[in-house]
Amino acid sequence: MRAIGYQELRSAEDPLALVDIELPDPTPGAWDLLVRVEAIAVNPVDTKVRRLDQPAAGEWRVLGWDAAGSVEAVGSAVQGFAVGDPVWYAGALNRPGCYSERQLVDARLVSRRPAGLSASEAAALPLTAITAWELLFDRLRLSQGPEAHRGEALLVMGGAGGVGSILVQLALQLTGQTVIATASRPQSQAWLRQLGVQHVIDHHQPLLPQLQARGLGEVQRVVSLTHTDRHFEQLVEVLAPQGALALIDDPAPEAINVLALKRKSLSLHWELMFTRSLFQTTDMAEQGRLLARVAELVEAGRVRTTLGEDLGPICAATLRQAHQRIESQNTVGKLVLSGWEAQPPQLLEPIPEKSVGAT
Repeated sequence: MRAIGYQELRSAEDPLALVDIELPDPTPGAWDLLVRVEAIAVNPVDTKVRRLDQPAAGEWRVLGWDAAGSVEAVGSAVQGFAVGDPVWYAGALNRPGCYSERQLVDARLVSRRPAGLSASEAAALPLTAITAWELLFDRLRLSQGPEAHRGEALLVMGGAGGVGSILVQLALQLTGQTVIATASRPQSQAWLRQLGVQHVIDHHQPLLPQLQARGLGEVQRVVSLTHTDRHFEQLVEVLAPQGALALIDDPAPEAINVLALKRKSLSLHWELMFTRSLFQTTDMAEQGRLLARVAELVEAGRVRTTLGEDLGPICAATLRQAHQRIESQNTVGKLVLSGWEAQPPQLLEPIPEKSVGAT
């Protein structure tokens, strides 16, 4: 099968950063689905792993944790899926990713994808939807319902990116709180307003005065999706006593003074959507279930795809361009690649299945 991988840590501009290769078709284990990949999305985690995770000598690392496709084979322990089912998923960090024509994924991490969405529209959502859902309902432990948290406010830092774009929708649709999001560029601000965000402010300007100017004042919760270290002091300032701060990025430890949280009795929550699959937690199937719930919201017209741009067929050259754009941190919505070139580029020779790398 065709795939895209790397063997050495290189910049995204380097032609060897991501390479078109040929790999053996994988064989599903008991809990696996074998999925024919139809579309993939690119996330910051892809670029982070490409920069930092050096495969063992001679091995290929295959990235990618956002996919839409169709089931080709079902493992012996799998229930609820059949060959031909259209599915979506993010998968697991410690297994080969979706930059390949076929991929194995644990069925507990998968759901049927929403009817009415194309493969590229569907591929934009799984990883970010899981991250956003777990932030809101597992980490911050928000209740759901039209009156849930009415009179309270949620501030989303970096709201126009992939996670923010779905998180604001879930917060608006499933809770009654006021949603505020930050964005600095006009196109990013317009995108958030299209998604229904009531208040959009600029994270390059002092936060509290902007909130006060809108009659909002302190907020009960903050979700920080990027540059937490740059804004930490301000986030403590805008949080109301007994509030909560949740984050997903990797701030410099010296920039996060946890003692600053004490006076207001603020809580700190970290989210990594790969935790359940990495540790094979007993509730790992929650990811499949929440994706099914998001699919229902999409089909009901309550949540829309966060696809920003479909870059075309899946190949190494286009993926390198996508990585460069992700690393620029100026994307709006999600970057997606869909389909495979009818005439594949020159592929490297097949390699033994055992040399397909994993973290």
